[in-house]
Amino acid sequence: MNILFIMYDQLRHDYLSCAGHPHLHTPNFDRVAAMGVRFTNAYVQSPICGASRMSFYTGRYVSSHGAQWNGFPLRVGEQTLGDHLRREGMDCWLIGKTHMNADAEGMARLGLSPDSIIGARQAECGFDTWIRDDGLWGEGPDGFYDEKRSPYNEYLKSKGYPSENPWADFANAGVDEDGNTASGWMFANADKPANIREEDSETPWLTQKTIEFIEQTEAPWCAHVSYIKPHWPYIVPAPYHNMFGSNNVPQALRHDVERDNPHPVFGAYMDSKISQAFQREDVRQKVIPAYMGLIKQCDDQLGVLLDYLEESGRMDDTMIVLTSDHGDYLGDHWMGEKDLFHESSVKIPLIVYDPRSRADTTRGKTCDALVESVDLAATFIEAAGGEVPGHIIEGRSLQPWLDGETPPWRAFAVSEYDYSATQQCVKLGLEPRDARLFMVFDGRYKLMHAEGGFRPMLFDLQNDPDEFYDLAKDNAHQAEVDRLYGHLATWGRRLAQRVTCSDDDIRTMRGRSARKGILPFLYDGSEVDEELTVKYRSRVTRKYGSE
Repeated sequence: MNILFIMYDQLRHDYLSCAGHPHLHTPNFDRVAAMGVRFTNAYVQSPICGASRMSFYTGRYVSSHGAQWNGFPLRVGEQTLGDHLRREGMDCWLIGKTHMNADAEGMARLGLSPDSIIGARQAECGFDTWIRDDGLWGEGPDGFYDEKRSPYNEYLKSKGYPSENPWADFANAGVDEDGNTASGWMFANADKPANIREEDSETPWLTQKTIEFIEQTEAPWCAHVSYIKPHWPYIVPAPYHNMFGSNNVPQALRHDVERDNPHPVFGAYMDSKISQAFQREDVRQKVIPAYMGLIKQCDDQLGVLLDYLEESGRMDDTMIVLTSDHGDYLGDHWMGEKDLFHESSVKIPLIVYDPRSRADTTRGKTCDALVESVDLAATFIEAAGGEVPGHIIEGRSLQPWLDGETPPWRAFAVSEYDYSATQQCVKLGLEPRDARLFMVFDGRYKLMHAEGGFRPMLFDLQNDPDEFYDLAKDNAHQAEVDRLYGHLATWGRRLAQRVTCSDDDIRTMRGRSARKGILPFLYDGSEVDEELTVKYRSRVTRKYGSE
């Protein structure tokens, strides 16, 4: 079996028609949901691109793998999907974005050349790279945000777009009334069509690269197809730029009570520039229709990919996974972007189609179990025919849910956020080591713990599904706070770093030293089996020191 692991960047869990969006029709996401299982309570391990993706790729929590922010390198030696799947005879390829930085210092220390196979895989998060493009080719006074070569930019140049950076000048920019570039970085331009042929824009380009990969590869393979959209810049080519209007923009999910004596960290984020922008209704009226257009384009391109799989016969031997690395506030809770642990940010779409007959009983079903992004690594290893190495992988395989079983499952989900590299850390006067947040969610109550001496936040999603009322502002719900802190303590005591010896290794190791003659603490040898002391029982041929 093959695995098509598709990730959309910054796609909210509720912006799909199969998830109940009232205006956005996504028939191809719905098509996969009808063939498989849609997990309705899936959470990322960090609501920021880089840290979240490293948890997907390693199957480990953020505080285990250590790459806690965009640009923080994933340390050399951390095992990833590629390592686990290759052991089971399955290739593992990247097509698109990873947002991963290589541990160049660690590679140099170990003498790993980036030009070697192992070095290249270490530098690419364990993947073999069909094509990598992280998709943010911003350029300022100090140069490019991403200094790597952009295959997409090279493609646009080959198509005749006259620019050194056509990603910025065409794919993510429109044209204003005076004939000037209208950059997608400016929210005021979000309602303009991107100045690019739709078939040349990022999402169709990556779809075609995916089809090219499948046509030439031999099974079994795992392909991580990682789209940059619907991530900002919020601008989309025609005809998607005006498919949606102000009548399709939902009312922001926010309440004045949230701004009344907010948690200091929450308050700092509400005061950020991006949040202030999304507090403006004119911004939301321009951005959200563009965001919906980007999702609609993603859905149409998913249809192209699904049609290809069906026509080529690959639908019958390919597991398909649709997900996102985090959500997007879009003005909910007075916020923009992602970052904190409200559902808009930390909850993700997750749809899994398993072509095997074992999953026939669950087709078209939903599952409301608490699922974490680290569960996909375990699922893929099992799908490849392997045994999940529980001393390394911290997630749990979703296969039982796909097979219609009800396995013993986790009682709570955890997410982490290290904001030490942000202005919010500076504003709050924190040292980098204290700028850390943790979420514990048991399906009803959600606790946010903040290091640095702050109080927690607490929400009751049963009685307050919109997460407006922070119950930790007083002591009336201290019992729930204490209970959730107990869960956090249990999670904090997990065995996370003993990754070189499995439980089976340890069981096999027991008693091995005795069989090799290490027999301390014996009185006369009768305490152990006779065979263990045979080398120490013989006739003395000569006595020394007493002559």
